[in-house]
Amino acid sequence: MAKCNTNCIEKPISAAFGNFGRVVARYPSVFLILPLLVAAALGSGFMYLDERKANDIEDQFTPVNGPAKQERKTVEEYFSPSEEFSHLRLSSEGTYASLIITVLEGANILTEAALTDIIEIDRQVKNISTGNTYENLCAKTKGKCMSNLVLDILDDDLNKITSTAIRYPVYNGTFLGTSVGGVELETEGSEIRSAKAVRLFYFLNEENTTLNTRWLTGFLEFFSNYPELKTVRVSYFTSLSRQKEIEASSDSIIPFFSITYALAINVSIFSCLRLDCVRNKVWVAVAGVLSTGLAVLASFGLLLFCGMPFAMTVASSPFLILGIGVDDMFIMIACWQKTKVKDEVEDRLAETYKEAAVSITITTLTDVMSFYIGLMTPFRSVQSFCMYTSTAILFCYIFNITFFGACLALNGRREKGNKHWLTCMKVPEVDSVDASGNVCCVGGAYDKETGTDEAMPMDLFFKNHYSPFLTKTWVKISVCLIYFGYLAVGIYGCLQLQEGLDLKHLAPDGSYVGSYYDDEDQFFSSYGPNVMLVVTDENFQYWNSDARQNLDLCLENFQSLSMASKDSEISPISWLTAYIKFGQSSGVNVDNETQFKLRLPTFLTLSGFSEDVNFTNNKILASRMFIQTVNIRTAVDEKNMLNAFRETAERCGKLQTAVNVTVYHPAFIYYDQYAVIVGNTIQNIVVTTCVMLVISLFLIPNPLCSLWVTFAIASIIVGVTGFMALWDVSLDSVSMINLVICIGFSVDFSAHISYAFVTSEKLSVNEKAKDALYKLGYPIIQGAASTIAGVVVLAAAKSYIFRTFFKIMLLVIVFGAVHGVVFIPVFFTFLGTCNKMICATKKTYIISRYSNTNLGTKLT
Repeated sequence: MAKCNTNCIEKPISAAFGNFGRVVARYPSVFLILPLLVAAALGSGFMYLDERKANDIEDQFTPVNGPAKQERKTVEEYFSPSEEFSHLRLSSEGTYASLIITVLEGANILTEAALTDIIEIDRQVKNISTGNTYENLCAKTKGKCMSNLVLDILDDDLNKITSTAIRYPVYNGTFLGTSVGGVELETEGSEIRSAKAVRLFYFLNEENTTLNTRWLTGFLEFFSNYPELKTVRVSYFTSLSRQKEIEASSDSIIPFFSITYALAINVSIFSCLRLDCVRNKVWVAVAGVLSTGLAVLASFGLLLFCGMPFAMTVASSPFLILGIGVDDMFIMIACWQKTKVKDEVEDRLAETYKEAAVSITITTLTDVMSFYIGLMTPFRSVQSFCMYTSTAILFCYIFNITFFGACLALNGRREKGNKHWLTCMKVPEVDSVDASGNVCCVGGAYDKETGTDEAMPMDLFFKNHYSPFLTKTWVKISVCLIYFGYLAVGIYGCLQLQEGLDLKHLAPDGSYVGSYYDDEDQFFSSYGPNVMLVVTDENFQYWNSDARQNLDLCLENFQSLSMASKDSEISPISWLTAYIKFGQSSGVNVDNETQFKLRLPTFLTLSGFSEDVNFTNNKILASRMFIQTVNIRTAVDEKNMLNAFRETAERCGKLQTAVNVTVYHPAFIYYDQYAVIVGNTIQNIVVTTCVMLVISLFLIPNPLCSLWVTFAIASIIVGVTGFMALWDVSLDSVSMINLVICIGFSVDFSAHISYAFVTSEKLSVNEKAKDALYKLGYPIIQGAASTIAGVVVLAAAKSYIFRTFFKIMLLVIVFGAVHGVVFIPVFFTFLGTCNKMICATKKTYIISRYSNTNLGTKLT
């Protein structure tokens, strides 16, 4: 008869760990000192920490091989920077400072009082000196610094603001959409009635990187102490701001480390505290937290030695590792307390390792594998986090079975000698004739029936109150109804999930970056990126009317997009349209290849389109046009725009005369996350879940119950994803990390209780559930509490990244613990057939063994 278990792997592992535990108990000093030496040696790798820090936003928070990066290479390959500066034609954001000036009183910033302040602010910016002024470093056009359009209109004459009718969004051929915001137009026509904001740009020549950085830093220092004005408010930003603020955000988390470890030690001590002065496990709890700290020190030091980049996301890893390490500690202590106190320490530790080995091995393997699978993501910030965290978990496991095991053995020797936990002086046993009534002077109590430590009060609560209550029929039905409600809310939340990382969230709360982005969203979201369309086919025949017709059709497809401006004044005229008009006026036959190429250089020089056509060796290698987008206000708008432009470019390549078009804007580098975030998250979840199933099948001696572990993973992921969406957390590279964590922790909680259930000696499913909750209900709660204690301080962090980590970790731990001590035990009692054959085998054995006893008769 086929058996419903797979303990051919579980049994040898348990036996091997039992033997190892015996060795640790025999030589505790070796296993105590050796890990300390290893941690000290590897920990010296922290001297490379500053060198390994990797906080570059583009490198860490955008897809490694994102299409926009290839599109940027294409643009840079065909169009080199020109001496004549053009913001529109930059392949990057450029090097710049920017101000958004908003009105405080009234609804119009285009008044003499407000504009007087704006002119004064502009003068002060240009006078900022860090050894060089703006005039020395500015990007120039026709020998002059790139100017601001609003100030050009005024031309230092404030009276012009009342006497000049300013048309919007185009005034005298100049686009004002990115310079004047919050605009209200006259009832008839397109003249500005009022505006609420003005934006000024100060672009620098990118050749002088060091001098530029110095000036931009001076700009930030100047406006960080800028006094409040009566008429206007100023928000400021530079091309360095995001980078500086993300570094400040990373540094802000450092003070929380000491608080977290102090909190974890206190929670651990409280959980292990006993009134018995011999059985008290205060030092064991401290050793468990210390073991985790040593694991972080050794693992991080090793990776720093190996040159692994240290992204800011890694700063949240120690908080997580602390929870995982302490969770394993509680499991080992729970198993130790189930051993007989009168046995030799070697036997007790061997039995502890034998019982705890599979449980902590499953959780370690699943956690490590889930994070290593996370390395497949295209975000370096996620890769860095996963590498550091998975390695730390592996070290945590090693230190738990060596260093912590040695501490447990030494504590066992103290208990064996009935010595006081603090003074290590021998005290009378509780039931000895020398024992007095003072609880501080006697100890060593134990359960006389089982020979083990007396059960913890919480263990007795799970045994005598909670598990009998949970296994009542009406309670189980209620639990199922609650579960279906949880699942329904989770699924609803999943449907509301938003995608994308808002760049302002990389800065700390209250940062000037956030204020600038808020003003930008409020006043300047009517017009989005001016997207570059690059024709990269050097064999494209611009002089062929059929080819031009296909190119026009391609451009019409772009213009017809919902997010493309339909105003012909806004999108710059293409060089080809201008050249055709030039040919018509000057008698050039643009349908003739020779004439087309002959007059093209002259036209490009005179018209200013020389930067838009790469005409080399009498061949047009590439050319570009521009499409102005509108109403790009949300992450969804950004995603839809990116997809629409790329899909339209693909369709252009399928026209009768193929037009190979590359679409690009510097913002696409960041928008690329939308193209991969959902698919990559699903890929990680599916692959990791399959790996978890395989590991569970090998190590949990029951295949159907391994499927229940997989079910728990899916259930918790749905819940966490749905509730995080309802908690205003978007799916981005930061939350992706946490969803990877979710899988590992889902296995932790479900594997512990599942393993306890299927290995229980009880015969009925209700009794098995009660036994499993008695054995591991409290350790699961302890592990959940310690993990929450490890991350709760992040709730006070001023960084979105670390607060998001806290939110999702809280959801993961709460939902995981609820699955472990509520849902899964109840579901096992409904679907306990997975263990029926094991139960039948045990029952048959007992009947045959005790056939002449009352027990055998009852079972028969």
